[in-house]
Amino acid sequence: MMTSDEYVRRIIAKYKVPNEVDALTQCFVVNPLINMIKEWAGDCLNDIQISGSRAKGTAINISSDLDLFVSLKSTTNNTLKEIYDSLFSYISSKGINCRKQNVSIGINYGGHSIDLVPGKKHVGNTNDHSLYRNKKNTWTQTNIHKHISIVKNSGRLEEIILLKIWRKLHNLDFPSIYLELVTIEALRYKNKNQPAANFLSTLDYLKDNFVEKIIKDPANTNNVISDDLYKYEKEDIAKKAKESRNEEYWEKIIW
Repeated sequence: MMTSDEYVRRIIAKYKVPNEVDALTQCFVVNPLINMIKEWAGDCLNDIQISGSRAKGTAINISSDLDLFVSLKSTTNNTLKEIYDSLFSYISSKGINCRKQNVSIGINYGGHSIDLVPGKKHVGNTNDHSLYRNKKNTWTQTNIHKHISIVKNSGRLEEIILLKIWRKLHNLDFPSIYLELVTIEALRYKNKNQPAANFLSTLDYLKDNFVEKIIKDPANTNNVISDDLYKYEKEDIAKKAKESRNEEYWEKIIW
């Protein structure tokens, strides 16, 4: 008889993808995209790097395959909206299917789903960046490097992966950094190495505490991550968490 932990770890193994990008994807997908972005950015380019779930160790095969963080120099004159719209138009002009998301531009390229995140670096020896928030036509300051470090070192990677799988299976709008910080908060006083019980505790948190809970960006406390969703979107997540928590069998919760 399989234990609950064995079951959820089998689910993780089913969906988890390696943190390292394979050589073929690097050669035929990542490198051509980097060349396009370099062409678009010109002298304004500071750096391009793989970020997101691959860098954090939480990548799954039913979400975006890759996140590319596009760092522009602090001396770039364009506004954040102009940068965002310009990258969108440029990539679209190459015949690539694009969609505007919140801080990223989602593209389908070479059989992969990829998120491009453009940002403008702050002055000085810092990894702080300003990003355009398309959903609310505003901007935010954050630090992608700090996010990666917090998640990688949280000791909650299994639970984060499970919640990302659950989010995708139930077709919920739940931005990854928000999901990650909520999971870490929900399990603040929980033991490690008990992924099944912790996942259920996270669902409890979502159904009982999530909607009203203010979650701030640890890289910038003025950036309220929980504002990235409208209340009705949070309520949808809480409702689905309650439904899942009321299921008797794991196969109905996550599969």
